[in-house]
Amino acid sequence: MIPVGNIFANLKNIKMLVLDVDGVMTDCRIWMDSNGDWKRFFCVRDGVGIKRLIENGYKLAVITGSKTEEIRARVKTLGIQFLYEGAVDKVPPFVDLQKQSGLKPEEMAYIGDDYFDIPLLKSVAFSATVPEAVDEVIEISKYITKRPGGNGAVREVCDLIYKHGAFSSSGRS
Repeated sequence: MIPVGNIFANLKNIKMLVLDVDGVMTDCRIWMDSNGDWKRFFCVRDGVGIKRLIENGYKLAVITGSKTEEIRARVKTLGIQFLYEGAVDKVPPFVDLQKQSGLKPEEMAYIGDDYFDIPLLKSVAFSATVPEAVDEVIEISKYITKRPGGNGAVREVCDLIYKHGAFSSSGRS
């Protein structure tokens, strides 16, 4: 899908990437292990993109409706600075994130794929989604990734921010 508008202009002030988990960092599948614990698969390439952004001065956050040890472990392993879990209504955590990070929505990018993500997708400077997102999210997002959720979509957006965001050579004033 072709991005709507000039994505590079939308990225130049980005200092933070905010992520949803299920359907974005994962492929939406959840399986139960032999102990009865639910598990998710995470993409290694997405992790590399996240770490690269953090190493280059970007802030990262996760706002998810889920609340599991595996998500907390993934966030910690990657060095993501902010985690809001169990958030069906994502607006209050997003408002708190702005206070905690000192950043405004126009300095943030968000990747989401479902109805719960729409208020944040409408609030940030750069909104992205995955090809398998619900239609309403696809309609309002500035960018639809080529890669699917849980299989490189996050890395794709990380690479765009790395190349064109506030801390890239093309993003600096």
